[in-house]
Amino acid sequence: MTRKRRQTSESHVHQIAIIGAGPSGLAGARALTKAGFDVDVFEAGDDVGGLWNIDNPRSTVYESAHLISSRTTTEFAEFPMRSTTDYPGHRELMAYFRAYADEFDLRRRIRFGTAVTRVEPVDGDASGARGWEVTAQGPNGETSTGRYASVVLANGTLATPNVPTFHGEFTGELMHTSAYKKASVFDGKRVLIIGAGNSGCDIAVDAVHHAAKIDLSVRRGYYFVPRYLFGKPSDTLNQGRPLPAPIKQAIDTRVLKAFTGDPVKFGFPKPDYKIYESHPIVNTLVLNHLGQGDLRVMPDIDRFDGRTVHFADGSSDDYDLVMLATGYTLDYPFVGRAHLNWKTASPSLYLNVFPPSFNGLFVLGMVEASGLGWQGRAEQAELVAAYLASVRDEPEQASAFRERVAKPWPDLTGGYHYLGLDRMSYYVNKDAYRRQVRAHRDALVGGSSRERVAR
Repeated sequence: MTRKRRQTSESHVHQIAIIGAGPSGLAGARALTKAGFDVDVFEAGDDVGGLWNIDNPRSTVYESAHLISSRTTTEFAEFPMRSTTDYPGHRELMAYFRAYADEFDLRRRIRFGTAVTRVEPVDGDASGARGWEVTAQGPNGETSTGRYASVVLANGTLATPNVPTFHGEFTGELMHTSAYKKASVFDGKRVLIIGAGNSGCDIAVDAVHHAAKIDLSVRRGYYFVPRYLFGKPSDTLNQGRPLPAPIKQAIDTRVLKAFTGDPVKFGFPKPDYKIYESHPIVNTLVLNHLGQGDLRVMPDIDRFDGRTVHFADGSSDDYDLVMLATGYTLDYPFVGRAHLNWKTASPSLYLNVFPPSFNGLFVLGMVEASGLGWQGRAEQAELVAAYLASVRDEPEQASAFRERVAKPWPDLTGGYHYLGLDRMSYYVNKDAYRRQVRAHRDALVGGSSRERVAR
């Protein structure tokens, strides 16, 4: 049954708005409706899936995109994937998200083709006590505004390109990986990819089969993790038995050297950090192509001069296309930064979810961790649902949770010393993070006393 769409501003306060119908938004809708809340989900695209919907205008995936974490460590626990593929591609993932939405009857709650343009407190009350006005533009350009008691931001972290500035001007084709879809864009061209993260390395592997030549400009060294170790997806090993950080780093460094060799021999700089202190590269095909001479590793960029790129070591070469694999910046453009306690590279939120003011805004998905998967995001959603249910049914429990935020926040690093980069500002250790989220969730719903929140 089609829901009637509101076309004009309303004074009635609805319960919860969720912005985005990607994995985090779907998890939020599932957890909140299960807890008895009425939700409206705003999705700018024409389907669920978020960035995995390649037809979504905000999607940054490309035709060859697959998971870099394995299926069993990524899927929602209550809804396992039917696929037996270890590392599904975007088409299989879209089928999964569609099935998830259908299984839990979420589609009727989603306003497709509707982009949120503004979220602001009612009557300017920054405490959120009077609720929030959510303004959105519909598929036909119509604008509507509704009032909500709470708003969940789940619009993703990988949609707004980070485009660095360079000295000089490149007069060839300059594009960010966010605009990349098919490898045919490289046909017959001299290509330079700047940045060797997971997307940069994936695209470099695509390009070697199409480009006249392909180079990879890097600033620092990387650790390369094969998708399979001992015949199994590498991230499924040692599950459920986390080792102390120094021990795991020592063991895995030795294992990687045995399986992949030393990336320095392929032209990469030696990493100036230990493994897992930045996200590893789950792609060893790029090392194979380097070993075959299909591509080269080049130093950092010094400047552009027409189609000539000058590198930091004094060398230079000519290119037709420069691809920026320089990542993404956090972007919640529809809400004022002060409402998210946003003072540095990312909002400072308790457990990466709750503004310390508890103003009725919540963020899902603003978290990065090796192996966290969608289940880690689902547990975030369950915590939000548990808190709001406590506000509704057990105010004393909700008050106790808010008081915890006034104390020193828990250490979510798991003993790892993450690089002090903007993109790492919301990085956590999956085991430390999930332990805290689950403990808070269980405390709010009267769960097991055996897993208490660290004081």
